[in-house]
Amino acid sequence: MVDVLKQSSIVSTETDVSRNSLEVSDKQKQNDQYRVYTEGNSVAAFYYENHIKQTYETVQKKKKEILGKPKYKYSIMECARKLNEVIDESDPDTNKSQIYHLIQTGERARQLYPDLKWMHLVGFLHDLGKILSHKDLFGEPQWCVVGDTFPVGCKFDEQNVHSKYFDENPDSSNPKYNTKLGVYTEHCGFDNVEFSWSHDEYMYQVLKRTGCTIPECGLYMIRYHSFYAWHTKQAYDHLANEYDKDMLKYLHMFQICDLYSKVEEEIDIEKALPYYENLIKEFIPNDNEIMW
Repeated sequence: MVDVLKQSSIVSTETDVSRNSLEVSDKQKQNDQYRVYTEGNSVAAFYYENHIKQTYETVQKKKKEILGKPKYKYSIMECARKLNEVIDESDPDTNKSQIYHLIQTGERARQLYPDLKWMHLVGFLHDLGKILSHKDLFGEPQWCVVGDTFPVGCKFDEQNVHSKYFDENPDSSNPKYNTKLGVYTEHCGFDNVEFSWSHDEYMYQVLKRTGCTIPECGLYMIRYHSFYAWHTKQAYDHLANEYDKDMLKYLHMFQICDLYSKVEEEIDIEKALPYYENLIKEFIPNDNEIMW
């Protein structure tokens, strides 16, 4: 695979990426102020429901229902505008609408990686799958749309957020699923692992159907950007193959654009959107024909 980072003048080591991220805005929060999870609030309540309901069987059912039967035909921008009505219940760092977060992430990618246009588009697209929770469209409950993702079909790792809630998940008492490897083999690769059903996998599959020209590493970012237990704490490393480990640097790059862009700094949405409309035309053919 061609290393797309070498196509840019940006220094691509993880150390330099992390250092550069802190220089983007003097209004940015410090790293340790993000992803602070406490008990007894609405975010904890979300994760309780998410962790007890996301089973191996549930994932199979959702994939069949949603991926197997597309319902709507919309352009990317039409869906993005609908996210103005969606707030992520799992996010302790922002209560802004999701269209705002798409632009925040895309703009941070533009600041950090000015030569990587595909990265700017990935930032804008990464959470677009949250359209699943729009009340007038799919109307899916947020427990199966947002939040950190994790493998199902094997033992739930304690590095997952609010991991104790998994004790009440039926798969935790099922000998088929509650061992370290479960239904998988060591280093089988995440492409061969079933994950909790979410906007990540949904948006990845939608984009794959379009024949988009976003590099594979960009699509990987979209597919696994919520898999924090692995890309921040190395949990489930026994399931990762060499390809996944090679992709890890891209997830670290993207995390900086995604997580650390959640600041109170205001963005003019209408002024920002035309840039992403042009990127969509460049990287996604037949945008008006996308089935959701």
